[in-house]
Amino acid sequence: MITQQIAATTFTSPKEIVCWMGAMQAQDYRMVKWAIGLRLLGITYALFEDSFNKGEILRTHVLRPTWHIVSAEDIYWMLELSAPQMKRAMKSRDKQLGLDEKVFIKSNSIITKALSGGKHLTRTELGVKLEKAKISTNEQRLTHLLFYAELSGIICSGKVNSSNQTYTLLAERVKIAKQINRDEALTKLAKRYFRSHCPATLEDFTWWSGLNITDAKHALEMIKKNFISETIKSKTYWFADSFSIPEKRKSSVYLLPAFDEFIISYKDRTAVLPQEHQAKAFTSNGIFHPAIVMNGKAIGLWKRNIQKDKVILEAEFFKKASKTLMASIEKKFNRFAKFLEKKPEVKFSKIYEQ
Repeated sequence: MITQQIAATTFTSPKEIVCWMGAMQAQDYRMVKWAIGLRLLGITYALFEDSFNKGEILRTHVLRPTWHIVSAEDIYWMLELSAPQMKRAMKSRDKQLGLDEKVFIKSNSIITKALSGGKHLTRTELGVKLEKAKISTNEQRLTHLLFYAELSGIICSGKVNSSNQTYTLLAERVKIAKQINRDEALTKLAKRYFRSHCPATLEDFTWWSGLNITDAKHALEMIKKNFISETIKSKTYWFADSFSIPEKRKSSVYLLPAFDEFIISYKDRTAVLPQEHQAKAFTSNGIFHPAIVMNGKAIGLWKRNIQKDKVILEAEFFKKASKTLMASIEKKFNRFAKFLEKKPEVKFSKIYEQ
């Protein structure tokens, strides 16, 4: 929790925390705002959106084939490293949808023309442009066409327009950076992950990065001199060599958003989430729920219902909760409501018995 900047953050801007983490999984856009806000001092929903709208941080597909938030300064080398593998992973489904290189070249050209000159268009608006050019967007074709344009370095996230997310041209959004070679990119990615997610194993890094095992091993070999390791129950965990065990801290409670890096970024999650509770915390098809974590372990789940001027917050526990714990969680709910700049309404509902 300390290396992930949850328990002892030193950062004050979204860009700083995203750079530190390397990349943060972000298919739930509203929740990733809190994933960043949780790790910062004095940040609000509005301040996050300001950073996002300025293009300091971007939401796009990198690493594993899913949404991530990344820093603008990292977007080019991360795409260069991960896009070829993601394109290969999508090839079979692309073929089923009748999408080939010829279609992608045409769609990329249309998208580029539609966004040129600093335009920011929604997914629906881009779909209309493609349909007018006789490129079908039915079934999942539009998703794949936009995905391919992202992986080709053509588009990235644009400004939020009346709560609707948009796309814009990457080259107009972020100055094209100097290219680095593959080994430099692998080294950079491994350093970012093990520095911000330690203690972690090679298997954890392989899962998080989407790299094949050969590349992941090679990346770890290249950074080993700056890291130390400990073997526990036949698993080797890596730490930054600057890591030190902190002074004993008081009991801590945190509200983690859905898909938070603290849970999702490890192959083996049992240290945080005991096996008997995993089915409650995430589904078999990979939907992760917001979790309540105390002293580094998940003890329950929470929900939020955002209304015009307030947010209704509800907690449920894996076992009976004390009044002291509920008071601590209520304080955290108040902080979350302050982040949203809304009034909190707190409920404690279902309690799981061990």
